[in-house]
Amino acid sequence: MAKVSAVELRIGNLLEWDKRVWRVLKCYHVHVGGRGGAFMQVEMKDIASGTKTNQRFRTEDKVERAFVEPREMTFSYQDGDSYVFMDKENYEELRLSAEFLEGQSGYLLPNADVQVNFYDGRAIGLELPASVVLTITETEPGIKNATATNTFKAATTETGLIVQVPPFISQGEKIKVSTNDGSYMERA
Repeated sequence: MAKVSAVELRIGNLLEWDKRVWRVLKCYHVHVGGRGGAFMQVEMKDIASGTKTNQRFRTEDKVERAFVEPREMTFSYQDGDSYVFMDKENYEELRLSAEFLEGQSGYLLPNADVQVNFYDGRAIGLELPASVVLTITETEPGIKNATATNTFKAATTETGLIVQVPPFISQGEKIKVSTNDGSYMERA
């Protein structure tokens, strides 16, 4: 098994901690100026029992990554409350519930390539690419000649994900969104 630095943790990573396998749901780098060192605040879910916990890791801590069998899959379509993925090697279908994806469904577009991780023969996690390109379906009209400012407006994407975007972004535009925290990165 491989050890990684705590600052390298990302949403969807699988960790072996406290003799159990955990999936990272949220992670934030926190630094309190002048008071102690920086740390990673990690919310994670136990794969076996489904319990959630919050854990702080110092930035210099090493965390054990769980040994998993990654499989490259393609997201095919949504069928009610299930998301259907196709294995690229043997073309088998895998259905995962919306509850299993826990907020990652907003980044899934048909024919998108993802990595599904298996542990002891069952799917335990989904790793998305670092960013995805989504089309804005609904937002307030864009402001012409607006420059980058600290103000943002809400925009709904084609997957239903709501992203805070700068005022110059208009409906129909494609934007790059970080899958780590759901933030706007740039126009695509």
